Amino acid sequence: MASMARSPRDILLETDAEYQRLAEQHSKYQAELNRISTATYLSSEDLLEEIRLKKLKLHIKDEMEVLAARLRSTPPKRTQ
Repeated sequence: MASMARSPRDILLETDAEYQRLAEQHSKYQAELNRISTATYLSSEDLLEEIRLKKLKLHIKDEMEVLAARLRSTPPKRTQ
């Protein structure tokens, strides 16, 4: 029975501490964005914070993609 190939994201979440840290930070930014988006009224500070969080979240996502791309470009280890 052939096993399904695991995605680089899944592998990195299990094995790479830096990727895990980035994923956790990404989730925190998303939670804060969700909190802001549920407010009835957004002040100018809230709007600026929303923009800042979106930029930070995107930056984190880019860093995570770099790690995933590095894993994809690494040839698999051969066992003898």
